[in-house]
Amino acid sequence: MAYSTNTPAGQTVQEIIDSLPGLMAVAVVDVQSGMALASHSNAPGLNPETAAAYNTEVVKQKMKAMSALKLQGERIDDILITLTNQIHLINLTDDGKKFIYLAVNSRDTNLAIARDVCRQSAELLK
Repeated sequence: MAYSTNTPAGQTVQEIIDSLPGLMAVAVVDVQSGMALASHSNAPGLNPETAAAYNTEVVKQKMKAMSALKLQGERIDDILITLTNQIHLINLTDDGKKFIYLAVNSRDTNLAIARDVCRQSAELLK
């Protein structure tokens, strides 16, 4: 367990664990550093800290693309990556300083429920 429920990030991870039985991995990530503030994995070989670092680059590149396209008044709500058997969801906080990275088995978890859990859990990070 790479989190403490004494922090908002740890509370967020715990709430997601409790809400999504098909959870493979979850991390709360600082966008600037790419460091996981709290994380957990139920899947051997899926390291949420490594995923946090790489997905931080995905977020930063999308922010650069939005700037280059001059998308005024827009912000990233979430980024969805679907794999053969997995759903990876990156949900940014309203201020864009943190994100929740979530990986679930696509056969066990409904995308709408995963998105809703992420959005509700992100409220703990405010």
